[in-house]
Amino acid sequence: MQFKKPEFDARRRRLAKALTIEDLRAIAKRRTPRAAFDYTDGSAEAELSIARARQAFQDIEFHPAILRDVSKVDTSCAILGGRSELPFGIAPTGFTRMMQTEGEYAGARAAARAGIPFSLSTMGTASIEDVKAVNPHGRNWFQLYMWKDRDRSMALVERAAAAGFDTMLVTVDVPVAGARLRDKRNGMSIPPALTARTVLDAIPRPHWWFDFLTTEPLAFASLDRWSGTVAELLDTMFDPSVTFDDLAWIKSQWPGKLVVKGIQTLDDAVAVADLGVDGIVLSNHGGRQLDRAPVPFHLLPTVAAAVGDRTEIILDTGIMSGADIVASLALGARFTLVGRAYLYGLMAGGEAGVDRAVAILAEQIARTMRLLGVSSVDELEPGHVTQFQRWVPRARP
Repeated sequence: MQFKKPEFDARRRRLAKALTIEDLRAIAKRRTPRAAFDYTDGSAEAELSIARARQAFQDIEFHPAILRDVSKVDTSCAILGGRSELPFGIAPTGFTRMMQTEGEYAGARAAARAGIPFSLSTMGTASIEDVKAVNPHGRNWFQLYMWKDRDRSMALVERAAAAGFDTMLVTVDVPVAGARLRDKRNGMSIPPALTARTVLDAIPRPHWWFDFLTTEPLAFASLDRWSGTVAELLDTMFDPSVTFDDLAWIKSQWPGKLVVKGIQTLDDAVAVADLGVDGIVLSNHGGRQLDRAPVPFHLLPTVAAAVGDRTEIILDTGIMSGADIVASLALGARFTLVGRAYLYGLMAGGEAGVDRAVAILAEQIARTMRLLGVSSVDELEPGHVTQFQRWVPRARP
């Protein structure tokens, strides 16, 4: 028996206790004001889509093989013309510096250390050029919303290309903003408005407010400062008239890899694959757009069988563990993206918290692979996973 060496750094001590992404979420909730936490954690309307997506990952059974040599495990993979040391990247997220002031800079630096891609959102709070500066040698991806002002959209495309971003994620599931009721109830605005409730909420979280009020005001990768609600901003920007013709036009303008994010049906997966895109992201926007939308993990095997030989399939929405990522790869995904999982780490401990989130997922991936009896992600295949069927559609008349 021996005494445990004390850790005097409060942040390190706090993060060391986090063994799962859910642990990081609990820390984030304690340390972050309600409006900012709810913006990250919440989704649309009754929040059924995100709950179902997470439940789908729980409703599986793994099928391990025994007596395999798993003394060494390779978690790296090829994705969109390059390598990633882990089979996941950091998803594009908006207003990230509102959640914790290190924001995208923390995510990009953590991604560089881990050897994984970092995705910057059109609604990000760091510029394209600044993200490139903090992650000069890593893989940077840019997520594009098509605005009503097409010239401004294409100016972003040109900036991303000039900065050396290698992949464009065109998000297609946001013709209008979803009904994010937590944000409305919290009076969520950009920048956050100080109300009596806000001040009371700040009392147990002085560190967050000190950082927020003493660092550079929120600005955006793609637009001037905005004063108004999040929903008003989104509805001002997003273009409900975007069609497949616009997607083909964007493809002709972009010199790198082009991925379509927000595919939710087999027909649409086939249609964009027919356009010759380099990849698709099966995603319902983290449940933040259409509530009761299809669960991407349920859709995955069907889409993989139909177009997996023609385009690279990426999956997001609902991922909270490395086991979720392993199951996705087994059922046909080439890669995955994590959004909330990384943001919980950011809110729990800034850049060190993002490192911790990445480390937790990496440890879980490697352990799950070993227990399944596989030594590389390329060995994962559908026989390793059974999806249980919780919801069975009624026959149509």
